[in-house]
Amino acid sequence: MNVLLTGADGLFGSNLVRMLLLRGYSVRVLLYNKSASTTINDLDVERYPGDVLVPSTIDNAISGCDAVIHAAASTSIWPARSEFVRKVNIEGTRNVIDSVLKNKINRMVYIGSGSSVNSADESEGNQTFPGARFGLDYIDSKFEALNLVLEAVKNKGLPALAILPTFMIGPYDSQPSSGKMILQVARGRMKFYSGGGRNFVYVNDVAVAVTNSLTEGTIGKYYIAGNENITYREFLTKAADILKKPRPAIAVPDWLIKTIGMLGSFYGKILHREPLLTYNMACISCEKQYVNSDDAVKELKMPRTNIETAIRECYEWFIDNKYL
Repeated sequence: MNVLLTGADGLFGSNLVRMLLLRGYSVRVLLYNKSASTTINDLDVERYPGDVLVPSTIDNAISGCDAVIHAAASTSIWPARSEFVRKVNIEGTRNVIDSVLKNKINRMVYIGSGSSVNSADESEGNQTFPGARFGLDYIDSKFEALNLVLEAVKNKGLPALAILPTFMIGPYDSQPSSGKMILQVARGRMKFYSGGGRNFVYVNDVAVAVTNSLTEGTIGKYYIAGNENITYREFLTKAADILKKPRPAIAVPDWLIKTIGMLGSFYGKILHREPLLTYNMACISCEKQYVNSDDAVKELKMPRTNIETAIRECYEWFIDNKYL
């Protein structure tokens, strides 16, 4: 099977490409020409320069493929409101949908975000969208893009399903993204913690689920790909123990975190640079964003590797690549 992957050189894409190749798939990648990542340079894949905002480059890469995995996205959270983020995540997804339909591709897998939903209580029925109150175009745009996919399945016969990873941890985090917390722990700078928490998952478990979704899963359904619902204190304690660093010892009250975030956003706008903590992220850090991933485990055979393994592999990759 020939598979086209967008967003192949990010944390998730770099792990997914390797999983696809391991399973024997022929892989094409649509590579953004401004990307500086080198994480897939040594892999046996067909490379197509392009941009999800330029439909002709998608058509060029997609021709002759059996399946498309759309993982490309802008994950920028600064500034909180960004027309570019919305264009990449919404218009880019619309362009991929149109190309899949035009080229009669057999299956599309859309990679969304676990932040589009926020409910671990099955008694509540459908997962609920928590994003709008955080004021981040990244979260809001991923939710809108997910709905584009689901509506196209219903109204246009798009052969697609969606997988929504939670907070992925693992190797090949070249940006770095989620691994920033681990780097802070490794440098001995993580002495504080907030009262919130979230769902953490090993990036290769998500890669397995997505690879399996090329032949399994239900068209028109979205799957939350996550694992452990834990507090930030618990996560940082695990990381500190693995890295043999001091555990975070100071609990910061919500009002203080939000005040610091508010000041960060204010001075960030004045100085025209991204602050260490924005008000939007401060608000998120005070909440427990927990989800349920049982459907992905049952229907997509997603493993549940303990998060300690993910932390260790992330840290070792940083060491090997001289981030520390």
